[in-house]
Amino acid sequence: MPTATATAGSSLLTPADHLLVMIDHQSQMSFATKSIDAIMLRNNAALVSNAARIFGVATILTTVAEKSFSGPIYDEIKREFPGHDMIDRTTMNCWEDENVITAVNASGKGRIVLAGLWTSVCIVGPALSAIDQGFEVYVIADACGDVSDEAHERAMERMVQAGARPMTSLQYMLELQRDWARHETYDAVTHAAMAFGGAYGLGLIYAKTILGADAHEG
Repeated sequence: MPTATATAGSSLLTPADHLLVMIDHQSQMSFATKSIDAIMLRNNAALVSNAARIFGVATILTTVAEKSFSGPIYDEIKREFPGHDMIDRTTMNCWEDENVITAVNASGKGRIVLAGLWTSVCIVGPALSAIDQGFEVYVIADACGDVSDEAHERAMERMVQAGARPMTSLQYMLELQRDWARHETYDAVTHAAMAFGGAYGLGLIYAKTILGADAHEG
């Protein structure tokens, strides 16, 4: 009979145990994305970016053919990482770019969290490559998108079958917080949720405005 303890499971993410890689959240890639509404995609990318900044998560930002073809990364991402190096590539699979791999190795992290466009190309590529090289991989599914629902769903299935762990943008941020008694990040997390957390954010706005309540008061 196992004994329960008040400790987190080892597969749960913490701010210090992983590397976030945000891939090709760019205008040209977004035009053909049909599996998720562009506004929702930008919103979710903003939520992930806010979470990474709030918790000081090691992060790689990478684009493909930024100046010649795909355009700049979303402002919602860029403004959370002022002065952050942007790695531009020619490879569809960022894991085949030496500059990206140098940054991955410099991070010293054995867990990789991926988000970007398109799921079936620019996310499947690094996910399967990283898993093959012994990394644990998580994919933020709703901060990814593809040219059709079918393309996105089959890509997610393929990565999960290979061992990747799927999650969502809001789940990512709340998994890093995990305890409302962590006062040092409480305000930033709730403000990010209010701005980008959809109906959950509306609930927080209501509770704070009408009831004057905070989650850590429970």
